[in-house]
Amino acid sequence: MVELTALMPCNGILPITIGETTLSEVDPGRITALMPFRGQHAALTEALQAAHGLGFPEPGQTTVAEGASCVWTARDQAFLMGPAPDDSLAPHAAVTDQSDAWSVVLLAGLDAEDVLARLVPIDLRPAAFPEGAAARTLCQHMSVTICRRAEGLQIMAFRSMARTLAHEISDAMASVAGRRAAG
Repeated sequence: MVELTALMPCNGILPITIGETTLSEVDPGRITALMPFRGQHAALTEALQAAHGLGFPEPGQTTVAEGASCVWTARDQAFLMGPAPDDSLAPHAAVTDQSDAWSVVLLAGLDAEDVLARLVPIDLRPAAFPEGAAARTLCQHMSVTICRRAEGLQIMAFRSMARTLAHEISDAMASVAGRRAAG
């Protein structure tokens, strides 16, 4: 019998370091979409707190606990990342496994914001986009969700766009590094 092995979407092409910036793939664990049922937002937050130690995030935010995060991804939608969702969430929300649908990368280093400034139409400088912030936006022609983490900018794109995402970001990394080297 053939044994299937799940590979990360950017396997073999990341990590890449150019200049002062590194793009690496992140294993986010399980990714579960949570969409609260009408009138169940508070109950879902309580269930998340009891089961995973974090609440449902406000728009544009991320909540974090040890081994888990909950990232705002759209109106009345967030992704629980890390653990499998506790069964106590199901009475309060639509709970859908999204693990195989996403590629998650981390852009870190001195020029991370300058690199993404060439690709996304939002201000990602720490003053405007502090740790814990989340945004759904475009990166070139791809829909992405970006989160500010302590270690850098986490970018989520559809798995089918993983190689394109890595290519676009690495091109921007080379451009920013070249400009820095030129003075």
